[in-house]
Amino acid sequence: MNPQEIVEYLIQEEEKEDEEIDILAATWAQLNRTRNNNIVRHGESVFNHRVINRNRTVGHQLIYRDYFSDDPTYPDYIFRRRFRMRRSLFIRIQAAIESHNPYFVQKCNAAGVPGLSSLQKITAALRMIAYGVPADSLDDYIQIGESTAIESLRKFVISINEIFGEQYLRSPNKIDIKRLSKVAEQRGFPGMLGSIDCMHWRWKNCPTSWHGAFSGSLNDINVLDRSNLFSEWTEGRAPEVNYILNGHEYDMGYYLANGIYPAYSTFVKTISAPQGNKRKHFAKMQESVRKDVERAFGVLQARFAIVRGIGSFLGHRNAEIYYVGMYNYA
Repeated sequence: MNPQEIVEYLIQEEEKEDEEIDILAATWAQLNRTRNNNIVRHGESVFNHRVINRNRTVGHQLIYRDYFSDDPTYPDYIFRRRFRMRRSLFIRIQAAIESHNPYFVQKCNAAGVPGLSSLQKITAALRMIAYGVPADSLDDYIQIGESTAIESLRKFVISINEIFGEQYLRSPNKIDIKRLSKVAEQRGFPGMLGSIDCMHWRWKNCPTSWHGAFSGSLNDINVLDRSNLFSEWTEGRAPEVNYILNGHEYDMGYYLANGIYPAYSTFVKTISAPQGNKRKHFAKMQESVRKDVERAFGVLQARFAIVRGIGSFLGHRNAEIYYVGMYNYA
């Protein structure tokens, strides 16, 4: 063979090898796809995930023995301190949630092993709301995994909002406005519907890549712009409040606020550096009444620690978590 024929022969052999490699790669990929399709997965289980065999029955029995039996280990005042409510209210909430959301109804798995009870799921949710503790800290006593505890919290606050929101989280009706107006008039502010204030919380573990990504800060004005508190007012659907002040008739209520809020007709702000006895007296009375909302919110934070650090539960329906606290506080 001459040199030219040798070169052509080598080129042909190399092309044949490339074709064989392509065929082998395609066959290997097809085998992998077939094998993956034949793998049986149960629900949302993760392949090769390590399963911890928790004794859920013991967890339920511990909670029942300690707080709900005929002769519980802990008396009523400890129950109220740890659950932030009376036992009768807890049982009412438990029954309502079980009827509303089947997630909280105890079920058995394919092997007949009972799953978590509603006592365990609701207790885990309330412990996180009351104490602001991580979900993982509940595992050793309640026998509930971290992801399940977070899911229980999410479904709990959604269910509370759906069940009791219409009754306890609604806008004030005519009866409420009449009652509020009567109390406000006795305190020297006829037509007042309440006070307004905002709370600031710090996100301790904010991702570094998000630092400086938002202009400004969430002060009271920015929070007010993002709130739906005055959506009805701006749409002309504000509750009607009739009262007489200094000989003038008014048909719209107002809220007490501090000096940082904008000059809306629905805000009655204090007087900074008041001059004269009359203005000093007004500023003193306005600030005294406005302290009510700060004291009330201070009690709310003390009772439900999650409100102080709600940023750690971003993505878990923060508004509903706050509403749960308001419902139990009321």
